[in-house]
Formats: sequence, structure tokens, C-alpha cells
Amino acid sequence: MIERQTIDEILARTDMVSLVSSYVSLKRAGSNMSGLCPFHSERSPSFTVFPADNSFYCFGCGVGGNAITFVRRIENLDFSDAVTFLANRAGITVREEKGAEEPRVDRNRFLQMNKIAARFFHSALYAEHPDAKAALAYFTEERKMSSATIKHFGLGYAPNDFSFVNYMKKAGYTDDELVSGYLCHKSDKGVLYPAFRNRVMFPIIDVQENVIAFGGRVMDDSKPKYKNSSDTPVFKKSRNLFALNFSRKNAAERLILCEGYMDVIALHAAGFPYAVATLGTAITSEQARLMARYTKRVIISYDSDEAGQKAADKALRLLEAVGLTATVLKIPDAKDPDEYIRKYGVERFRGVLDQSKTKFDFYYDKITAKYELSISQQKIEALHELCAYIATVPSAVEREIYMKETAKRLDVAYGGVEGEVRQRLARLRAEAKQKNRTEAHQALSGVLDRVNPDYSKAPRAAKAEEAVLGLLQLYPAYRTKLLGDEPLLTEEDFFTDLGKRVFLFILQREKEGGFSADMLDEAFTEDEVGRITKMRVARMQLSLNDEGVFLECVDSLKAAVAEERRKKDDGGGSVGDFLSFLEKRREEQ
Repeated sequence: MIERQTIDEILARTDMVSLVSSYVSLKRAGSNMSGLCPFHSERSPSFTVFPADNSFYCFGCGVGGNAITFVRRIENLDFSDAVTFLANRAGITVREEKGAEEPRVDRNRFLQMNKIAARFFHSALYAEHPDAKAALAYFTEERKMSSATIKHFGLGYAPNDFSFVNYMKKAGYTDDELVSGYLCHKSDKGVLYPAFRNRVMFPIIDVQENVIAFGGRVMDDSKPKYKNSSDTPVFKKSRNLFALNFSRKNAAERLILCEGYMDVIALHAAGFPYAVATLGTAITSEQARLMARYTKRVIISYDSDEAGQKAADKALRLLEAVGLTATVLKIPDAKDPDEYIRKYGVERFRGVLDQSKTKFDFYYDKITAKYELSISQQKIEALHELCAYIATVPSAVEREIYMKETAKRLDVAYGGVEGEVRQRLARLRAEAKQKNRTEAHQALSGVLDRVNPDYSKAPRAAKAEEAVLGLLQLYPAYRTKLLGDEPLLTEEDFFTDLGKRVFLFILQREKEGGFSADMLDEAFTEDEVGRITKMRVARMQLSLNDEGVFLECVDSLKAAVAEERRKKDDGGGSVGDFLSFLEKRREEQ
């Protein structure tokens, strides 16, 4: 438990704009700053930083809060670690209060454990043992790596014995820590054994230069070829990229997205220090947003087989969704960049990079490869599929170019292509409109609300709650009306469980010396903090929030809650109850 005084000092010395700017490109928007949200994919900025109260809110996905909330989400940290992260940034020493009820994960200890493990693996690569020599030969002879490259990436070897376990135990780490960090496993009989054995090792290093995980590769054809760390207290594979710690410094012009560690290392060694790879899984939207922090263009270098093409398709869509320009690398006469560079040299490969296929070229080749275009019926089917793809392209300018290119390549009239795309586009827009209407109706009624599931039971009361709670967060004068022998509001005046908890939290903190929105992280989840921030932001955007407005909101809340209780006493139900019932029936079917 970190002292509240320390947390307040850290937040006071953390400039929200400066913090967020290290992850997101912000632009002035009136008195605030806005940018593309780092937590969901979007084309138009809906993420806003409010310098006046050092908070943020995304009007697109509903994420919001203070600096601690932001760091928790973007660095995947718990509350204490996020505070420590900000403290280190501000040059403040964190002191913890005694009497914490539950032991918490010591992030720094886990990172130090990984660092010690990485040193062990690297040293083991040079041991006087036949297996270690085979591992070193794999790097230097089979993969043609220099000693400098091996050292640069901290490559290593995991021995096929229990020496690693003994080494880490001697270093002072417990069985639970080694298992939680995915460095060891336990057998059914309780015997601790290494998670990686007889594999060459690749440390995964984050942009703060911390060793956060490992990947291991066999040196023969046995399966599985690669074994990667599972998620741990300091690692989430969906939020990190191999070699980004090096590539981010050279990524201004472009990044190359590869499938494996070896491809990345070969490219770096050949003079292309802006290659990265996902960590044993398909690319995620989080990784796409991570790349968008450092570059505007990504070249996808995946295998040309069916699996590789499918992965490239997904990568194109995710990268485009975060505003990146993505192209696909087609390597002639070689299975990967490493082989091509060995055959033809660095300069010819540079030319191949510059000629990487555009998004349209990729989809055109992918679609037409399935058909025999010399046969009329198959040509028609290819044309239908191409038109279906073009209709999904959001940019009208791009659609126009793609339609003309399709007509030219397939030798058909432009009018026919344009007509079919227009029909498909109209159909997609109608479906989207219907979907938006449904979602808007659900949002209004609170159906499917995961943060405040009680909302749908009484939308009017819940909406009134949010207005009152937003005003209470903003104005100390209204909070004083909660104190005294005859308080203006009590817990019983609120309908939803979330509303009651927020009210009681504000009340308690006000009694203890004063409420601040910066305290919300102590008692609420990240999603709940986002919703509570939304309440505050909604009131901030209104020009009139005087005492008369506050009292009207209080009266509306009490009346709405009284009405809901009357319905309950009469045996009636709300529209929200009926909608919830219908939604439940739909899910069951």
C-alpha cells in the first residue's frame, strides 16, 4: 500500500500532456489536446487530454482517468506498479505503508529475475559442452551470424539439464516466482524443471530495455519449433514486439513486420535495423497501435504460403485500421529476406523493399489466383469478388482508383465495375445503418452494459445518477451538501450498484479531508474509472452547472428512483427489463 501523500505528489508532478505525448501524437483542440486513441483502432481522433485537471477520456471507447489509469492500461501494470512507474519518471521515491493485506507482485524483482536468466542463457551458449557448441554452431555456421550480432541481441542457449533451475534457486528465486515468470514448470509430483531445454534462446526486451520474456527454438526439425513465454506478471505477448527496443530508433521511415525472430535478426544484421516480429501469435490490434507510435508505414514480410497470406490479410486490415500505410513484400527466387540477401546482396533487397505490393495489388493477386481468367464464368466470379472487396474500402478516392485498375486489368467496361461496387456499397451502408440504430438503442437503454449492468433496469434513474455524480466530482461546494446531520443525498437515493459505490466513495473521501478524482483508481476497476470519468467529462462540456442545475438533477434522481421503487412494489417492470429479457432470449437461441 503506497502512502496517499506520495501518490498525490506523483500525480501533481506528472504532466498529463507530456506523459501521453510519449505514446500518442497530440494536437491542440481548444483548451485541450486530442489524438488517436492508443486503446482502440480509429481514424479520427476521439482521445482527449484535459490539461486543466490532468485527466484523459476517449469518446470512442470510453476509457478515461488520470495518469495512473493511463499507465496501467498502456503498460499493462497493476496499480502499485503504475504508481512506481510514474514515481521513477518524476524522480520520487515510493514508500509503502505497512499492513498491506495481500502480497503484491514485485515487478522489479521479476524483471531482475529475467535479466539474470538471460545472462545465464547467454553464458551457456559458450560452455564447453557438445550441446552448447552445437547451439553456437547453429547461430554462426547455419545462420551465418557474427559474434557481434549474437551479443547485440543477447542470444543464448538453454541446456538440456537442471543447471538453470539450480542457478536461479541459488540466485534467491522461489519456485512460485520461477513458475509465475514462465522460466520453470512443475511436474505432477512437484518437481521443478526448466521451461526451456535444449533450445537456442531469444530474450524479448521492451522499449524500456527490460528483459520481459523469452523465445526458444529447436535446432532440428522436432516440434514445436518455437516455444514462447506465456503471459506473466511483466509480459503480455499481445502487447509487445520482438526487437522493437532497437527498431523504434530507426522506424521514422518504415518498419518491416516479420513472422519470426530469425528473419528480424538477419535483417538487422544486413543493415535494416527497423524489422520487428510478433511473439508466436498472429498480429493483434494492440501491436498495430504499438507500431503506429513509431512509424507511418509498415512492410509486411510473411511467407507466401496459404497461412502466410492469411496472416498478411489480417495484418493489412489491422494496420490500416490504426492509420498506417501497409504494403506486402514479395520476394522473388527466395523463401525469405535472409536467403535473398545472401543470393543477391543488400542493394537488390533494398529495391525489393521499395517495390513491395500495395494493398490493392495484394488483394488483386490473392483473388485472381483462385480463378482461371481465360474462362468467362471464372472471370465473372473473380470480378464479383473484387467488387465486393472494393466496396469495403472506406476512401472514395481509393475506390475510384481500384475500380479503374480492375476494369483495366480484367479488360472490362468501367461502368460495369462501378455499377456493381455502387450496389454492394449501398447494401453495406444499409446494413451498417441498421446496426448503428440497434447499437444506439441498446446504448440508450443500457442493454449489454458490462460496466453498469443495472443501467438497463432503469435508464432514467441511471442517467440521473450520472448527472449528479458528475457534478459531485467537479464541485466541492456540492460535496459539502453531503455532510452534516441532514445531508442532501444518501446511499438510498441511488438505484444502481455502481452509482451507490461511487457516491459512498466520494462521501467517505470528502469526510476524510476532501475527494479528488485522482483517488478513483484505489477502489474501482479501469473500466469503472472510465465510466466515472465520462460522468465528469459530460458535465464539463456543459456551460451551465450552477447550484440550481445541481438541485434539479438531485430532484430528478430522487423522483426517478422513487418511480422505480413504486413499479417494483406494484409488480411492474421497466422497458430495460423487457429489453434485457429479449437480449437474453436471443443469446440463448
